[in-house]
Amino acid sequence: MKPVNLMMISAAMMLASCNTQDTGNAKPIGKSNIKIEGKRMTPEALWAMGRIGGLSVSPDEKQIAYTVAYYSVEENKSNREVFVMNVDGTDNKQITCTPHGENEVVWIKGGSKLAFLCTESGSSQLWEMNPDGSGRKQLTNYDGDIEGFAFSPDGKKLLFISQVKTVKGTADKYPDLPKATGIIVNDLMYKHWDEWVTTAPHPFVADFDGNGIGNIIDIMKGEPYESPMKPFGGMEQLAWNTASDKVAYTSRKKTGMAYAVSTNSDIYIYDLKTKETVNMTEGMMGYDTNPQYSPDGKAIAWLSMERDVYEADQNRLFVMNLETGGKHFAGKAFESNVDDFCWSNDAQTIYFTGVWHGKTQIYALNISTGSVKQVTEGVHDYASVAPCGDKLIAKRHSMSIADEIYTVGINDGQATQLTFENQHIYDQIEMAGVEERWIKTTDGKQMLTWVVYPPQFDPKKKYPTLLYCQGGPQSAVSQFWSYRWNLQIMAANGYIIVAPNRRGLPGFGLEWNEAISGDYGGQCMQDYFSAIDEMSKEPFVDRDRLGCVGASFGGFSVYWLAGHHDKRFKAFIAHDGIFNLEMQYLETEEMWFANWDMGGAYWEKNNPVAQRTFDNSPHKFVAKWDTPILCIHGKKDYRILASQGMAAFNAAVLRGVPAELLIYPDENHWVLKPQNGILWQRTFFEWLDKWLK
Repeated sequence: MKPVNLMMISAAMMLASCNTQDTGNAKPIGKSNIKIEGKRMTPEALWAMGRIGGLSVSPDEKQIAYTVAYYSVEENKSNREVFVMNVDGTDNKQITCTPHGENEVVWIKGGSKLAFLCTESGSSQLWEMNPDGSGRKQLTNYDGDIEGFAFSPDGKKLLFISQVKTVKGTADKYPDLPKATGIIVNDLMYKHWDEWVTTAPHPFVADFDGNGIGNIIDIMKGEPYESPMKPFGGMEQLAWNTASDKVAYTSRKKTGMAYAVSTNSDIYIYDLKTKETVNMTEGMMGYDTNPQYSPDGKAIAWLSMERDVYEADQNRLFVMNLETGGKHFAGKAFESNVDDFCWSNDAQTIYFTGVWHGKTQIYALNISTGSVKQVTEGVHDYASVAPCGDKLIAKRHSMSIADEIYTVGINDGQATQLTFENQHIYDQIEMAGVEERWIKTTDGKQMLTWVVYPPQFDPKKKYPTLLYCQGGPQSAVSQFWSYRWNLQIMAANGYIIVAPNRRGLPGFGLEWNEAISGDYGGQCMQDYFSAIDEMSKEPFVDRDRLGCVGASFGGFSVYWLAGHHDKRFKAFIAHDGIFNLEMQYLETEEMWFANWDMGGAYWEKNNPVAQRTFDNSPHKFVAKWDTPILCIHGKKDYRILASQGMAAFNAAVLRGVPAELLIYPDENHWVLKPQNGILWQRTFFEWLDKWLK
């Protein structure tokens, strides 16, 4: 791959036009004017794309405010700006242009102002401005970062998230050792995702007079628990009731080992008048998250998993009648996970997104009958949904286009694209073709497999082909768009990509989704062989140039397949994969996952499920490794420690197998920094090109 001049890209980004605002010495990061040669997707093109974030519909349902993140490769950082447009997509204007990272924008004060989070004062605080970007004003000066917020419906109170200290540091115990860096640990969950756990997010409520806040209350009363839940929970896990006197919040009220072995979170209701808290989901044993009150105040909906310790259980939509206390599985007619959801303005319908057969669509749940109607069609994924009169406002993406904002007709499902954030880049690129295939598995089932063909695909030619192994392990291979595992850029480099929805993925019924637990080396691996073997029968697939790539569980899959592939593949790439399942059981932080998916501990000799799992650990089959392998890992990955990737690399070298290791001291389970991302792509394709071309 020919490197692109990163300095030129960043200069173009800095010269993008926007409103002039006082930014001090720092410069804003704006929209890129990148020029692409050869109509081919490149890593630089991916990092030049604006990434649409959250959106908010104005109270009069006439305007939409949303944010876009831009990246500077030269400065190795990102920045987020605010845009406002009419609900038909017209008069779209960027209203901020600062280096301060405006985020979480919402309409307040009847739509006359926009509230947002910003770091202009050195910490993340709440600000407001006019819908044209003028009149910026700081509303809070809280002693700590504000990480999310929601105004009460009456506008008189502010609900916000901030961290509270829950673990004493070394300096607290030994004040005379202020520079000591050692961490003393006496229970589990001392690390989570990519951090050493010393704080927990808490929801706070403050009085708001229109200009600032006062009388702040920690509604968890100093408890050592977290709400929202780490590592990814946000304001979607909290909600105001319509009367502005109660707050619903999500929490797993456990710490240490109790937290590490359980997914049992609940929805709690805090009464601002009585100062009392009630557990609304007492006795519901799995994840209960994301409460939303109905617009008429008579009901509350939330997402619920049935079983404790099973983090990939069906995500069900539940509704409680607040007058009677009765609650029921409202979305039972939909046999897959509910993702994002919203109430209709008349409280008679809940619109939600959910995956089925590799595509995430919008559905309408009739509250009174329980019937579910599919609203949208097409080969894409809807990522969010919000009500707006007789339409819905939604974000949508596919394997060929990143998130954009659309309106969707409630009655006819007709979608109209409102934003064209990266059209200037798509206009310069020839996209690959995406095909849906159904392939017969070794046990006689039909498996949806996405096949992506290189631009200007010629069926008379032979192409190197990659088997894409999905992570999760129970994350759908739907019409996803990724800025790292991007199938379009793989195709642009001359590869056919085969992406099967193997056993253990949602969108094909509960039995299919659950078939992977306790059987990592079983049918899911045979499904991978079915997909690549069937595609290898095509005359345009070069059987002598097959590669296999994947991350997380996909990385485990690569390590496992490396010891079982019977010389099918000529190159492997594993990112953040599990190499040694016995070590993974003890190294990972979320023990509920290991206990459920592995079936138990490796020392449980009378546990046949656990023994089957650990007998299939990839490290036990290294003697059969004979194919070049690239191992990639982040040292801040506390879900799957970097020692897994380093051990796999060391094993390959000791076996005399060509190998390479790309290690990131400053990245977690993902690769988030621009220059690291481009290094990832260049290393990825240099390795494949070396062995497959």
